[in-house]
Amino acid sequence: MKIKYFAAVAIASILGIVMGNSNYAIAYPAKATLDSATQQTKPKGCASKPNPCAAKPCAGKNPCAAKPCAGKNPCAAKPCAGKNPCAAKPCAGKKPCAGKLSPCASKTLQSDIYMDRNGIALKGQDVVSYFTQGKDMAGSSKYTYKWKGATWQFSSALNRDLFAKNPMNYAPQYGGYCAKAVSEGNLAKTEADSWKIVDGKLYLNYDKSVQAEWMQDVPGNIKKADANWPTALNNKIVHR
Repeated sequence: MKIKYFAAVAIASILGIVMGNSNYAIAYPAKATLDSATQQTKPKGCASKPNPCAAKPCAGKNPCAAKPCAGKNPCAAKPCAGKNPCAAKPCAGKKPCAGKLSPCASKTLQSDIYMDRNGIALKGQDVVSYFTQGKDMAGSSKYTYKWKGATWQFSSALNRDLFAKNPMNYAPQYGGYCAKAVSEGNLAKTEADSWKIVDGKLYLNYDKSVQAEWMQDVPGNIKKADANWPTALNNKIVHR
């Protein structure tokens, strides 16, 4: 009887263990399924599709975001540049360094106009008088006009006004330097009484004797002087 009892108890224990393990095995997948569902409901930190800019933290929709100085304007990285391709080069233009007034033009050793240390052109000679009176006349400090960095003096208000309206009509060739000297590639002073008007242009010379030499071949000397001007202004010496 006792043997049957113990056998029954043993069988019951075995069945209990088996049933317990079976319940555990069934419960475990349920827990796994729950965890999986929980994971699926968690918010996603990144999009399912990889962000092509993820490796570039500063980049975004704007392809130039990684370049803070760049933008739609291709010249944005060059603050001095703009629509004008020469903007970064203030001296450039359609004709870079063209004209005497160009800021790019190289400075010469001598001034464009023959003048004294006080800036008086041609020792104060009235250049208009050669055309209007047919002779040389001294100018006055009462009637002056500034042109090309020099002060030009005149014998009357009328002559001053004529000059002011069109200086190029009355100013001597080669800035008032000796025409014969310039034809030889040199610079020299001039005297008021050594002059001649050729084709409406005034030419001055060093003195009467040099004037005579120049007169021996006026067209030839003018042609040579024109070829030497204004490079002759780079002479270190002005012969006086």
